[in-house]
Amino acid sequence: MDAKRITAGNVTQLKMADAGRSLRHVFIRDFVVDCLIGIHEHERNGLQRVQINLDLAVSEDENPVNDDIRNVICYENLADGIMAIIDGGHVNLVETLAEAIACMALEDPRVYSARVRIEKLDIIEKAASVGVEIERYNQV
Repeated sequence: MDAKRITAGNVTQLKMADAGRSLRHVFIRDFVVDCLIGIHEHERNGLQRVQINLDLAVSEDENPVNDDIRNVICYENLADGIMAIIDGGHVNLVETLAEAIACMALEDPRVYSARVRIEKLDIIEKAASVGVEIERYNQV
């Protein structure tokens, strides 16, 4: 699928919702969970608040939605998938967590791209958060 892109300077960004390309935008915003994450000893022994944002560009195929959950990406299933990854145990890096969430979302062939932002909320006193944002494309 050739998605329309928005270019600003040297950064090319996928335009998520796009009627011309039949892309729907599915998202989970500001999903705050307790997570075992980090490389420092104190991070290995206690939960930290992490905020997750997941944005998906989803192909709208020729089949109509028909008010049927089977015809769309279910954000409840996405949230459950995120929790299964978090419940899988300690992760050293926010980058690793972001990659795992993107891979989970891209398992559905209707998902063209996944943008994942992971933010640690309580790390730097004068910062609201620190973290990473990645974007991955489906190879299917």
